Amino acid sequence: MKMKTYLIVAMILLIMVGSSCNKDKDKPDAYGSFEATEVTVSSLANGKIMLFNLEEGQLLDSNQLVGYVDTTDLHLKTLQVVEQKNATASRREDLAAQIAVQEQNRENILIEKNRVIRLLKDGAATQKQLDDINSSLNLIDKQISSIKTQFRGIQDQVGSTEQQIAQIRESVKNARIMNPLRGTVLTKFAENNEVTTFGKPLYKIADLREMELRVYVSGAQLPHVKIGDKVEVRIDKDEKTNSKLDGVVCWISQTAEFTPKTIQTKEERVNLVYAVKVRVVNDGSLKIGMPGEIKLISN
Repeated sequence: MKMKTYLIVAMILLIMVGSSCNKDKDKPDAYGSFEATEVTVSSLANGKIMLFNLEEGQLLDSNQLVGYVDTTDLHLKTLQVVEQKNATASRREDLAAQIAVQEQNRENILIEKNRVIRLLKDGAATQKQLDDINSSLNLIDKQISSIKTQFRGIQDQVGSTEQQIAQIRESVKNARIMNPLRGTVLTKFAENNEVTTFGKPLYKIADLREMELRVYVSGAQLPHVKIGDKVEVRIDKDEKTNSKLDGVVCWISQTAEFTPKTIQTKEERVNLVYAVKVRVVNDGSLKIGMPGEIKLISN
């Protein structure tokens, strides 16, 4: 009878030991939390927000128009600069016409000069007549040079106004609030009819289709972790069970650090560990800041 009792106790102990071993084998290798690359979209213009069509949790496409800032002042400034350009351009046309007239006068004087030279050879003209014609030519050349200098100045002014118009058009373009990447709106910082300024945050967005689980491994575990390794990612399904997802190691820190305060016990927080990022395809259940754990897969 005692022998049977001993056998039963031994079997129970063996089962308990086996169960404990299985639990140890199934114990996670590292713990951490999920994160994503968050992008803060800021205003590129100053003024009143006329439209801001987005809400927290909304999925946006890249290059999607989500709002715009008032551009009335920019429009009025554009009209002013365009009018200035047109006025300057009309002066340029007047100067071009003056240059054409002076050049025609020069051609006429050159014809007269050639005629006087022929007459001078025959003794039918005087040297003074030739000198007077040369003086007229010099005067015409100076007048043409002066007008051309003014013309180049007008050209520069026209180019300057064209640059101003291009800058204003770029400012008008920047007044349109364009979403930079496909993702989910995390936080909204502004509303319609508010006044914004250049660089002021409007909203925060992140692409949650893939997320990264940042975990921490010890120096002893580090040789067994390599970029590209597949791991088993676990998240809480309920109080007793976990959901399992496939993950791939995408980054390993080159330097050690103390275990973050949010991880495990005080004793473990004084240990040096290495941060590791595991990329996970989000099936919709992963959230930023959610805790997770990994189990290394033996190759």
